[in-house]
Amino acid sequence: MTKRTPFVALLAVWSALLAPVVPAHAQSDTTPVQGLIVQLKADPASARDLTQAAHSKPLDREQLLQRNRERITAVARDAGLRLQRHGEINAQHHLMRLDAPLQGVALDAAISRLAQNPDVLSVEPDVRFKRMAVPNDTSYGTQWHLQRSGLFPSALNATTAWDTTTGNPAVVVAVMDTGARYSHPDLAGRLLPGYDMISEVEYANDGNGRDADASDPGDWVSSSDIQRNRALFTGCAVEDSSWHGTFIAGQIAAATNNALGVAGLNWNGRILPLRVSGKCGALLSDILDGMRWAAGLPVVGLPANPNPARIINLSFGGSSACTASYQSVIDEVTAAGVLVVVAGGNESGPLTRPADCRNVLAVGAVQQNGLKTSYSNVGAAMGIMAPGGSGATALFSTDNTGTQSPVSDSYGTKSGTSFSAPLAAGVAALMLAVNPALAPAQLIAFLRETARPHVGVAGFPSCVGTGSGVCNCTTATCGPGLLDAEKAVQRALASAVVTPTPTPTPVPAPTPAPVPTPAPSGDGGGGSSGLLWGSLLWLLAAVSLRQSRKPA
Repeated sequence: MTKRTPFVALLAVWSALLAPVVPAHAQSDTTPVQGLIVQLKADPASARDLTQAAHSKPLDREQLLQRNRERITAVARDAGLRLQRHGEINAQHHLMRLDAPLQGVALDAAISRLAQNPDVLSVEPDVRFKRMAVPNDTSYGTQWHLQRSGLFPSALNATTAWDTTTGNPAVVVAVMDTGARYSHPDLAGRLLPGYDMISEVEYANDGNGRDADASDPGDWVSSSDIQRNRALFTGCAVEDSSWHGTFIAGQIAAATNNALGVAGLNWNGRILPLRVSGKCGALLSDILDGMRWAAGLPVVGLPANPNPARIINLSFGGSSACTASYQSVIDEVTAAGVLVVVAGGNESGPLTRPADCRNVLAVGAVQQNGLKTSYSNVGAAMGIMAPGGSGATALFSTDNTGTQSPVSDSYGTKSGTSFSAPLAAGVAALMLAVNPALAPAQLIAFLRETARPHVGVAGFPSCVGTGSGVCNCTTATCGPGLLDAEKAVQRALASAVVTPTPTPTPVPAPTPAPVPTPAPSGDGGGGSSGLLWGSLLWLLAAVSLRQSRKPA
């Protein structure tokens, strides 16, 4: 043994911290994966990362992109994987599109081989996310959730919030979903030109990949789809088109006070539709690219977004914990000043990604009477609870009658945390209308601070954790309370009030400084002796360190 043992131990700890991370993924053995998201370690050959290069000369950026392509190609080759293509998600994360799907043991083995590469920091599968809507209820509802809480315990008090503001068209909310029906009369003038982020034609339902058309062609899955290509559609359920994004767009910003259809929370708001979900849900990589594009950040191969959003509504979720790529992109868009609002999930279980990621506002669902819905997930990290609809009191918004392709623009009812999240996004948009300077962290803090206390209904148990079903919320299971539009808007307005600058107090003229008297010898204070003593200590430490590096 030598005196270097502490240094060896420190290196061991450091190596453990830098070891590649292989996140647990909830893929079933029958679900194919054709993409892997790889986080590379810092490239010592690059003087700047991709984010910095985005603001440099085009040649510099292209050189860095080429360097990343070479690194990813080498990593794939070493792991025995053949690539169909390579894409950049952000400065750290890269998409490996494989030439053939992997699943089960083969998928786990490929991830393990990649993780063992010294150039790799983390690996995760490019899995497909599902909509968070529970089955639709055919009963017609009214917009009880916008009324006063004195009438309905979980209502938002939106009507009194509108006494302060009805919104501002400068506040853009991105709805990352199935796209939207631009033809809907209650969305006319509310939808900005968005983008279709779906990268795989087989799931797109519009015959092509990414393009500037964010309209929703339908997201149905037919039995013939599954029979025709079982490799791609294994694990997908036969279902009609959901018009999920159109419904959410109407909740946030349907034309209001126009004697037609439904009211939106933000009467003057504008929606930026991003189509990330087609058949079978949404790919993680498409969601990540969509979030960055919505926030105005550069995405390789896409034009710049001329209408960056201040808020992103994402009503999709997975079954595993937050992963490195998801957290990385959420951190990026948050740093860009964008609030990410996500659905809490519908499994009556714990929060999973993205609801368990940092810097997001996760929204759970309560019934009209304030009880937690049977389906809503729970957890102390829940940001806030909002109406999600249940049975005959489902939420009501813009819709379409088509079971596959669009037919007639209409209105309908839906339930789920998918539709709780846009209520919080809409209230946040009203807050930004009265105080545009609010940062994402402030919006989350004010929404939580102004939440009304949870409602207690006699005869029902308290929610104690996952699988509780319908129950009385507690702060330990459902977060701080119920979303309140009026209080949140008033809090945002109060924070925007500028305090008058006090009149400066005149500064008196300086008096001459006294001539210092030399300190007596041996005082124990003074700069010169302290400097000398510090130098001696430094010298002794250096000698000691030098000796400790010699073998015993």
